[in-house]
This record gives sequence, C-alpha cells and structure tokens, in this order.
Amino acid sequence: MSITIKTAADIEAMRTACRLASEVLDILTPHVRPGVTTNELDRIAHDHIVNVQKAIPAPLNYQPPGYKPYPKSICTSVNQVICHGIPNDKPLKNGDIVNLDITVIKDGWHGDTSRMFVVGEGSIAAKRLCALTYDAMWKGILKVRPGARLGDIGNAIQTFVENQGLSVVREFCGHGIGRKFHEEPQILHYGRPGTLDELKPGMIFTIEPMVNAGRREIKEGGDGWTIVTKDRSLSAQWEHTVVVTETGYEVLTLSDGSPPLPDFVTTTRC
Repeated sequence: MSITIKTAADIEAMRTACRLASEVLDILTPHVRPGVTTNELDRIAHDHIVNVQKAIPAPLNYQPPGYKPYPKSICTSVNQVICHGIPNDKPLKNGDIVNLDITVIKDGWHGDTSRMFVVGEGSIAAKRLCALTYDAMWKGILKVRPGARLGDIGNAIQTFVENQGLSVVREFCGHGIGRKFHEEPQILHYGRPGTLDELKPGMIFTIEPMVNAGRREIKEGGDGWTIVTKDRSLSAQWEHTVVVTETGYEVLTLSDGSPPLPDFVTTTRC
C-alpha cells in the first residue's frame, strides 16, 4: 500500500476523531484506581463512545489477518503486558501501571491514542518508566517535519530510551491512520537517522513507543492478542496521532485532560 496524503478536509475530520479518542481517556482517568476492573473501564469507555460521542470503538471485533476478533472496546495493558491486553474481571491493585489504548471511529475516520496510569501509589521505578516513555514519545514527535525521514523519529526514541538503561520493543510499531485503522507507513521506534520514507505534509500517523524496564524481548500470551515482556519486567507505552504540517507537526490527540508537555517541548503544533 502507498502512503496516503490527507486533504485539509480529511485532516479536519481526523482532528474530530482524535479529539474524541483523547476525551475518552479524560473520562476514564478518575476511574483508574485500586479495586476497579479493566472490564469496568471498558464498559465506561464503550458507553461513552457509543451513546455520548455517537461513534464506534474501533477495537471491538477488529480482526486483522491471522487473528481472532478482538473482544473488547479498548485495550488495557497492565504491568508486564506490552500491548493488546484484553479487559477482564481482575481488579487493579495499588502500585499497578496500566496503559489504556483508545481508538474511536467518527464519520469513518479513526482517532488513536493511549496513556499510562499509575494505580494508587506506584514505585519510583514504575513512575520513572512511565515518565521516560512519555518523554520518548515526544522526542520522536519533535522530529516530525517535511523533509525529515521516518528513521529520524525511530532513532530519537531509541537513543533516548537506551541512554536511560531501558529497551525499545521492536516487533510492534506506530502506523499510518485515517479511514483505515492501520495504514502505511510503519513508524518504527528504533533505527538510523536519514533512512526510510521522507515525511510530507498531509501524512498522518501514530507515534507509540513501547518501552521495557528490562530486556526488549517479547512473548505472546495465550489469548491470541496479549503481548508481554519475556523477562516479566514492567512495560509502558504512550501514543499520539500526529499530522505533518507545512512547517512541522500538529498533535491531533489532545484534550483538556492530556498530561502536561515535557519541559523540553514548547508547543503541540508548529
């Protein structure tokens, strides 16, 4: 597949879908506490997407080749789960970390974003992992501009992460997004600067590094979806959807409840 360049009207439609996805995370934030189940978080998100936003939860029954249909409306990845964790009835406990990954379809367009949450009082190591992964995502976002290369994004993330003594998952990556959930190009979170596709205005894609406290190797769970760290170390992930503008980037998945920018970031668009 070729990389699609979005028109001004397409980008405006994506702004709406992406804002709605981020608003779901705002709605969920006060509910992420010890004792809540990820099934309950899934129910709250599903009801808000369907009944309030009049939109569609993209993960529900999503079935890429080789997979069985995903059974829930959001992904909830707890502790050593890297991605695609399926909501269940196990209560979250004090000290857990959890990634909530939301994708909303509004008027045929997909908005995709995720955030990390520390449940109750997390350990210093868990908080550090979540904070540094957030910074790593933004290190990648800052490389987005016309004429840059996809390898610039991956290299910025990998260099930052590995300098902190952490590791970047290689098997999963960001992706183009629009009328389809997953489009070209793939956005690797590692690599060499000056390599891979050139960025052009109108390209829209996710940047979503998965960072492990231990080694980068992964293992598949038994449900056909869940991916965990092979060494059982903690894993964190943050995700924004961005559009390449004429002069730089615009982060589309922002809302009133989005976390503050890192100190080294001055703007969400340029």
